[in-house]
Amino acid sequence: MRTFAILSATAASLLSPLAAQAQAVDYFKGKPLTVITSTGAGGPYDLVARVVSKYLTRNLPGNPSPVIQNMPGAGHVLATNYMYNQAAQDGTVIAIVANSIPLHQMINGKGVRYDARKINWIGSTGISNLATVAWHTSGIKTTDDVMQRELITGVTGAGSGTYLYPAVMNLVLGTKFKFVMGYKSSTEIGLAMERGEVFGRSGTSIAGMNQENPDWLPNKKIFVLSQVGAKRDPLLPDVPLMEELGRNPQEKAILKLVSSPVALGRPFLTGPGVPADRVETLRRAFDVSMKDQQFIDEAAKVQIELAPLTGEQVTKIVADSFATPVELVDKVRGLMAE
Repeated sequence: MRTFAILSATAASLLSPLAAQAQAVDYFKGKPLTVITSTGAGGPYDLVARVVSKYLTRNLPGNPSPVIQNMPGAGHVLATNYMYNQAAQDGTVIAIVANSIPLHQMINGKGVRYDARKINWIGSTGISNLATVAWHTSGIKTTDDVMQRELITGVTGAGSGTYLYPAVMNLVLGTKFKFVMGYKSSTEIGLAMERGEVFGRSGTSIAGMNQENPDWLPNKKIFVLSQVGAKRDPLLPDVPLMEELGRNPQEKAILKLVSSPVALGRPFLTGPGVPADRVETLRRAFDVSMKDQQFIDEAAKVQIELAPLTGEQVTKIVADSFATPVELVDKVRGLMAE
């Protein structure tokens, strides 16, 4: 009798994954998968949503058809609030939102009706690390150099990465970045560096920079001082992450928190009430899609940067951010206000 029970339990354990897969097929089959993007049509988030949804639905059991819904507003908060409070909590509605959503909850909180810690994160396509660079004629090659000498740096605006990262380094590390405001784009700042108007630029995608100025790195026209991301870019293994420049645990924690949006890339999520088995199904289909060679080729063709993260990795980055001590979060809030 005991042997029969053991054999029955073993058979059930072997069949349960198949049963779960069959249930997933039955659930998603014949239904649309609504993919909400927190921006208007035509932007990078919209493009990523459209390309990823095509492959995600191919890899989901039951092959649901993708439906894209644009929901811009309130700096991506509108779509996140919708997903958290109004969207169907059954796995048939997912969204791509700005990577600043968790940090916005912690630092600002304006309009927030969600808790990023309770969101079910599906995964992220990732983005290229952002770099802070110095033009070769500046005489500056490392961040330590900027501790000693001023680096005139082009900036598009006080709310942009071109300003945020060097400004935070000034306040936390004591660097001497000096800002020239008013440029319309990072491309315009790059041209200004070539003309000798400014000698530094920050918040620039490494992948984008290499596409736009493929001669800069190999010809040593720039020196990359630091980078912002989840880990060092393989092209720049010797260049420190901004958070690594911290001289003590407090400085490292502040710099890591400010870096957290870039580390998240372009994340996808579903609602907090979606059953765990459907979250798992969505996550594994997302992981398979990120490794699909057709997807990789199409992403390259339309210039989508890829550095994929699993849902578990995104969840950990968010959790680590919220584990930052309150007094340090208050300091970052003050830095952002400045």
